[in-house]
Amino acid sequence: MTHLLTMQALLAIACGSAVGFSLALIGGGGSILAVPLLLYVVGVHDPHLAIGTSALAVSFNAFANLIPHARAGHVRWKVAFTFAATGVLGAFIGSSIGKAINGQHLLVLFALLMMVVAGFMLRGRRGGVDRYPLPGMYPRLGAVGLGTGSLAGFFGIGGGFLIVPGLMFASGMEIIYAIGTSLFAVGAFGLTAATNYAISGLVDWPVAAEFIGGGVVGGWLGAMGAKRLAKTRGALNIIFALAIIAVAILMLVKSLRG
Repeated sequence: MTHLLTMQALLAIACGSAVGFSLALIGGGGSILAVPLLLYVVGVHDPHLAIGTSALAVSFNAFANLIPHARAGHVRWKVAFTFAATGVLGAFIGSSIGKAINGQHLLVLFALLMMVVAGFMLRGRRGGVDRYPLPGMYPRLGAVGLGTGSLAGFFGIGGGFLIVPGLMFASGMEIIYAIGTSLFAVGAFGLTAATNYAISGLVDWPVAAEFIGGGVVGGWLGAMGAKRLAKTRGALNIIFALAIIAVAILMLVKSLRG
């Protein structure tokens, strides 16, 4: 039994490192792999438990990555608070609905979402023109925040692939500010979903701690590699998107067979 627990701990640390490394290396989209890794590698058998645990790890990683962006002046705090205010409500509603849905059905929807994330990654992010602040910005921020928060809470994900373009659409800010500002929302949404799942006993605290610990180390290594591999970022994005599609197909096959 002790051997099995030790092996699970090592796998959780290794998977956390892989997610942290990919996030630091290529940016948004990496955290979408947290749930399938927890299910199929670490051995968390309950889909709801995996989603609750993933939400906590995603939240911690987002807040940790927020610090360097804030120091660089890439976080627009009024926008972040406005977006997160309605988004937290959405995350609570979304996570409450997610808990009530059959676990296997939830995994099918999650796999389909992974396909969408991979599509966003293959398409790439466009910088756009700085039109900040747009007229009537705050009502739009509230509406977009509610929608993205609901999806993030429902699936227990960071949702950065939706939040970044949502912030750009609602406020007119450049992508570098949208990325920095999005991390506050990702952290807030993840923490809300994790708290909601934890109330129902659907967070594996030891695994979450191990996953987060691995993520810190992986993020540090990824940040080092990002500078060296900057010229190959586009190729890495394509490879990672294809890996997400492959995992999504695996999840669909397993869920539909089950």
